[in-house]
Amino acid sequence: MKELPQLHQKKVLVLGLAKSGYTAARLLHKLGAFVTVNDSKPFEENPEAQDLLNLGVTVICGRHPEDLLDEGFELVIKNPGIPYRNHLIQKALEKGISVWTEIELAYRISEAPFIGITGSNGKTTTTTLLFHMLNQDDKSPLIAGNIGTVACGVAEKAVSDNVIVTELSSFQLKGTETFRPHIAIITNLYEAHLDYHGSLDDYLESKKKITQNQTEADYFIYNADQQILADHAKTLKAQLVPFTLKGKTDQHISADGEYIYWQGEPLIERKRIMLAGEHNLENILAATAAALIWGGTKETINRVLTSFTGVKHRSQFVDEWQGRRFYNDSKATNALATKSALEAFPGNIILLAGGLEREHSLEEMRPFMDRVKGLVTFGETAQRFSTFAESCNVPTTTAGMMDDAVEKAIALSQPGDIILLSPACASWDQYESFEVRGDAFIAAVQKHTEANE
Repeated sequence: MKELPQLHQKKVLVLGLAKSGYTAARLLHKLGAFVTVNDSKPFEENPEAQDLLNLGVTVICGRHPEDLLDEGFELVIKNPGIPYRNHLIQKALEKGISVWTEIELAYRISEAPFIGITGSNGKTTTTTLLFHMLNQDDKSPLIAGNIGTVACGVAEKAVSDNVIVTELSSFQLKGTETFRPHIAIITNLYEAHLDYHGSLDDYLESKKKITQNQTEADYFIYNADQQILADHAKTLKAQLVPFTLKGKTDQHISADGEYIYWQGEPLIERKRIMLAGEHNLENILAATAAALIWGGTKETINRVLTSFTGVKHRSQFVDEWQGRRFYNDSKATNALATKSALEAFPGNIILLAGGLEREHSLEEMRPFMDRVKGLVTFGETAQRFSTFAESCNVPTTTAGMMDDAVEKAIALSQPGDIILLSPACASWDQYESFEVRGDAFIAAVQKHTEANE
């Protein structure tokens, strides 16, 4: 781990705990900073705050004092989920105080280089797939970021022989200054998280920050089928590695209906690849290009692509019961992600959808609603999904929690059907996270199948 003398005996505020804030606070304390932590959860319900207090960190819990920033802080590290409209963040920026997410801290202390992966959809699958490719080729990868492992905790232990394969959200990237991945990947860009960013421009600019510090020595892998990314690539210094699904090209990586190609030569037959769906082909091309640039072998890439079946909560196969196959795609938190899931299956889908109301359009799904023979909807958007389904001539029913939704989906189904949880909404109206929602779906499926063996 690199030392940061510029933070030694400097006053740093960590705003918001959870995993990222807790890990950053411990690291900053170790680096010799004078750390204050401010978290909304009451101290008596906050084991992370209690542990930090025992280390000698100043802890303020249960409230956000208006005068907190009058203490002379030189840096704020905020939880990525705290929006920039937060009054303390606004005040810090007005005072000229730098506001980072822990990704910036991770980069500054890391002895290992980074591969950064972002995009509106496909980040986790691409990150996981690339990690497996590099790991099976003995490239000493570590995995971090929005995938669930705090990057600065990983970076603290990394050595120069490692490479940190990092999934990055727009929330995390917005709080970076010097972060520079040796390989940056943007899988795709679509409208998302406008409730956080306030505008599409702010969301897109936050995503593009993954490339802002790259030089001629670095690589940018991007979806050339999207004009917004092709245009962005023209402004960069990095070496450009476009990928396309529109047919074979002689340069870089591409795919047609039969093969994936690397520099115009067949790499693998598509029918041998385990991961289904056109949307996953984007992820496969991006991960494969990064692995090859990092020195991975074609043999290992073939081996991974013929065995990798997906990531939990992302079109994850759960079980088969009486001819019905159950898939958990709880990570689909917008209509575009659900459209991609519907596109991956030929038809006979019983769809479970709904959740937090963010007023996103559902029209992305319409071209594939003819594959849906029944819809079970839930959460705040239940009525809006019902109205949308009716306009698509799809029968619909409304459920409560996931046990009820699964039972109603089974009742609508027949042997040969796909029962797919792909909500097209965030989970926070009913569940703490999309992972909790997906786990509830898995548990409900197992409960039914075990009771009806």
